[in-house]
Amino acid sequence: MQYRRLGRSGLQVSELSLGSWVTYGNQVDERAVMETLSAAREAGVNFFDNAEVYAGGQSELLMGNALKQLGWERASYILSTKFYWGIAEGPNRQNTLNRKYLHQAIEGSLQRLQLDYIDLVFCHRPDPHTPIEETVWAMHDMIQQGKALYWGTSEWSAAEIVAAWQIADRHHLHKPVMEQPQYNLFHRQRVEHEYARLYDDLGLGLTTWSPLASGVLTGKYVKGIPEGSRSTLPGYEWLQETVTKPDWIAATERLRPISEELGCTLSQLAIAWCASHPHVSTVITGASRTAQVIENMGASELIPKLNADRLQQIDQAIGTVEDNSPS
Repeated sequence: MQYRRLGRSGLQVSELSLGSWVTYGNQVDERAVMETLSAAREAGVNFFDNAEVYAGGQSELLMGNALKQLGWERASYILSTKFYWGIAEGPNRQNTLNRKYLHQAIEGSLQRLQLDYIDLVFCHRPDPHTPIEETVWAMHDMIQQGKALYWGTSEWSAAEIVAAWQIADRHHLHKPVMEQPQYNLFHRQRVEHEYARLYDDLGLGLTTWSPLASGVLTGKYVKGIPEGSRSTLPGYEWLQETVTKPDWIAATERLRPISEELGCTLSQLAIAWCASHPHVSTVITGASRTAQVIENMGASELIPKLNADRLQQIDQAIGTVEDNSPS
């Protein structure tokens, strides 16, 4: 496992990381959480991603309990969470990034995770109803109070990120350091084009999600939706249309000869491809079983093998398939 700086910051994150979306609190119990966390750590992972909204707060609770039982030294791992949607109904409790909500949200996450501070805190989506300046000040104060170390955004437009950065720069506040966008072989425009200038201009780092395009790039949906997959879970039925797109299935099958030639699985090829982007700091993977963690982490050995010729071969296999759906 190699480690990369998170954008222009001095923080080093493992090139592959483990996230809890869908799995923790929906598919696995606390024992499985401990097992997957341990397997990832043994592979060299030091970054673990979470969010307040995942499983209505249960994901943070499970991860917090698991980390307490594992007894890892706090300095040895990096943990993130994300705020926007909230886990309770009512004004100032959901779909906002105003100061009151963010103050409440960080306190709740710290309690559930049983931590004194969270390394990375993301504004999970942009809030069109709260001035960006208010959000920037609230995130700055969160860091000043020692409750977070770095802050960033998730699925913000380039213009919104620049606006936040400029406000922070003008007032000498803590600037957004990282963005967490979706990035995979079918979803590329934002990372490769929209954000292109931000890497050098702002020093933006990326912690990307969905490297397997909700599982399509594993090849498991070739014969339909298997029983027990995430798209069959209550509340995730919307994934079924995505994972059964004929052009996605066909493109995935065109990748199979490349993976066989490299001696890797389709999943490993797709993850390594994401990590090959020079401005991706870490690729967030997901797993409900230890075997999945081990397979996914095997992609780290493949990354150096993806030279320019291989990347061109992959691009040719995928063709012009692109996901234009909202993130």
